Amino acid sequence: MSHSEDENLQDHLQEDIVKEALASGQDLREYSKQVEVELASCEQASIQDYISQAGNIAQLHTQISSCDGILARMENLLLSFQTDLGSISSEILTLQQESVDMNLRLKNRQSVRGELSQFVDDLVVTEQLITTIMETPVSEQQFLEQLQVLDHKIEFLKEQSFREARAAQDVKDVLEKLKIKAVAKIREYFLLKINQFKKPLANYQIPQNAMLRFKFYFQFLQKVNREVASEVREEYIDTMSKIMFSYFKSYSGRLAKLQFEESASREDLLGAEESQSKGFFFKPSLKNKTTVFSVGSRDEVLSAELEAPIIVPHAQQKTDQRYPHEMLFRSVQYALVDNACREFLFISEFFMLDTNTAQELFNNIFGKTLSVLVKQADSFISDSFDCLSVFLCIHLVQRYQLLCHKRCVGGLDRYWENLNGVLWPRLSNVMQMNIVSVREFDTTRRRPADVRPHYSTRRYAEFSAAMVGINETFPHEQMNRLLAMLQEEVEGLILRLASQFPTRKEQLLFLINNYDLVMSIVIERTKDDSKESETFREQLKTRSEEFVSLVLENHFGHLIQWSKEAERKLDAGDLEGLRAEEKRVSNIIGDFSRDWKKSLDSINGEILSSFPNLKLGTSLLQQALTTLVQYYHRFSRVLGVAPLSQIAATAQLINIHQLMVEVKRYKPNF
Repeated sequence: MSHSEDENLQDHLQEDIVKEALASGQDLREYSKQVEVELASCEQASIQDYISQAGNIAQLHTQISSCDGILARMENLLLSFQTDLGSISSEILTLQQESVDMNLRLKNRQSVRGELSQFVDDLVVTEQLITTIMETPVSEQQFLEQLQVLDHKIEFLKEQSFREARAAQDVKDVLEKLKIKAVAKIREYFLLKINQFKKPLANYQIPQNAMLRFKFYFQFLQKVNREVASEVREEYIDTMSKIMFSYFKSYSGRLAKLQFEESASREDLLGAEESQSKGFFFKPSLKNKTTVFSVGSRDEVLSAELEAPIIVPHAQQKTDQRYPHEMLFRSVQYALVDNACREFLFISEFFMLDTNTAQELFNNIFGKTLSVLVKQADSFISDSFDCLSVFLCIHLVQRYQLLCHKRCVGGLDRYWENLNGVLWPRLSNVMQMNIVSVREFDTTRRRPADVRPHYSTRRYAEFSAAMVGINETFPHEQMNRLLAMLQEEVEGLILRLASQFPTRKEQLLFLINNYDLVMSIVIERTKDDSKESETFREQLKTRSEEFVSLVLENHFGHLIQWSKEAERKLDAGDLEGLRAEEKRVSNIIGDFSRDWKKSLDSINGEILSSFPNLKLGTSLLQQALTTLVQYYHRFSRVLGVAPLSQIAATAQLINIHQLMVEVKRYKPNF
C-alpha cells in the first residue's frame, strides 16, 4: 500500500460514521448492504417529490421564458440609447471646443481693448486737466492732483515719442503749453512763499510747512525744468542764510546784555589773596555776579534747563534779571540746535537730497551764522577766568551734539568741533593759572591766622567738587589730569601752610581741619569713590591717628611709654628688667589713679574746642578715648605678670570697666 493510500485510509477512519460502525462491532459487509438499501429508498422518495412538483416546475419554466423575452427587448432599448448617447457626446465635444475658441477670442479682444483704453487715457488731455492747470490756484489740492496727472502724461508722452507713436504728436503741443504754465505758476508760488520769510516778525516755519505740503511741485520742477528748480533752490538758500545770520547775530547780541555785570578775573584764582575790603560785616553782593568756585545750581543747565525754552531778551530786560554766561550760551546753542535740525530735515525732504548733498546745502545756509557764533564764543571765552562756566559750556556742546545725532542730524558736527577748539584751550590755560597760583602761594607773607580751614582750601574743595561733579556724567580724561595736578599742588600748599605753626599739635589741627573740609565737601557733592575723596580720606586718617597719639601723650605719656617698653621686655623674657621698674610703675599708677578723670575732662574740652566741625571733633574724641582704653588694657595685662603683680601699688589700679563706664559719658547723643 502506497503512502498516499495509507493517508486516505487514515482520513476515512477518522469519520464519525466509520468510528460508530467500528465501535458497534457490526459486520462491515452487512453494514454496507444496509446503507445501500437506505440510499435506494431515499432515491425513490426524491423521484416522487419531483413528480408531485411537476406542475410548478412547468409554470416556473413558462415564467423564465417570459422574462427572457422582456430582457431581450430591454437589451434592444439600451443598445438604442447607447447609440443616442454616443451622438450627444460628439455634439458636446464640438460645443466645448467652440466655447474655448470663443473665450480665447474674447480675452484677446479684452486685452487689446484694455491696452488701447489705457493708452488713450494716458495720452488724452481732458478738459478738467486744462482748466485746472490754467485757472486753479497752486495752493489748492485739486491743482496738486491734476499736476500729478500732467506729470504722468508728460512721462508717457516721452516714452511713446521714443517709440515713434503717431498719436503722441497730436497732444505734444498741448502738454508742452500746460507744462510751461504749470512751471510758471509753481515758480511764482515758491518765490512768493520764500519772500514771506523776509517779513519782519514773520514765523518762517509757517510758509515752510506750506512748501513741505506741496513738495511734489519741486519734484515736478526737477523733472521738467532744472533751471527754474535751481533758481528756487538758490533763492531759498540765499534768503534763509540771511535770515539765520540776522536772527542769531541779533539774538546773541541782545542776550549778552543780560549777563552778570561782574565776572571772574585774575583776582579770582584759587591762590589769589582775599579782598581786603571784606570786613566782619561785609556781605558780598551776588546780584550781578556768579559764584566762581562753587557750582551751586549752575549745573542745572546740564539737566533741568538743558532743553528748557530759550531766554527771551526783551521779556527779561523788563525784570532786570541777569544770567551767568553758561545760561546765555545754552540758550543760543539750543536755539541753534532747534533751528538747524529743523532746517536740515526740511532741505533733505523738500529738495530730495542725500546726506552729503544736504550737508553741502546746509553749510551754504548756516555757514556765516556758525562762523559768527564761534567768533562770539571766542571773544568771550578769551577773557574768561571762570573755569566752571567754560567747563559747563564744554558739556553743553557734548550734550547738544548727542541731541542732534538723536534727531538724525549731523550737520553741526564741524561747528561743535570748532567750539571745542575754542573752549578746551582756554579751560586748560585758566586751570594752569589756578595751578600756578596755588604753587606760588606765599605762605610766609600770608600765614594762616588760626587752625581753622584756610580760605584757599575751601576754595579748592568747592571748586574740585564742582568740576568732579560736572565731569562724572561724561568724563574727560584731560580734565582728570588737570584736577590731579591741581590736587597735588593743593596738598603741597596745605603742608606749607601747616609748617607756619610753631608746634606739631597746631600743625596737625590745621591739617585735619583742612583735610576734613575738602573730604566733606567732595563726598557730599560727588560719588564717594572719587579719587579726590579717597586721597584726602587717607590723609585725614593718618593725621588723625598722629593727633590722637599726641593728645594722649600729653596726658598719659608715662603710662603709654612704659607699657610699650614693658611689653618689649616681656616679649624678650627680661624679668629682671621688669623687677627694676617697680618704683617707676608705682609712680605711674599713683599719677593715673589721681588724675585720670581730670585728664578725661581735659581731653574732651581740648579736642572739641579745636575743631569747628563738631562731628569731626566728636569722632576724634571717641578715637582718642578708645585708644586710651586699649593702652590701659595693655598696661593692666603687663602688671598682671610676675614679678610686677606683687607690687603693692597695683591695689590702687582702677578696674578697666570703671574706665569704660567713665568713657561712655563722653559719647555723643547724635
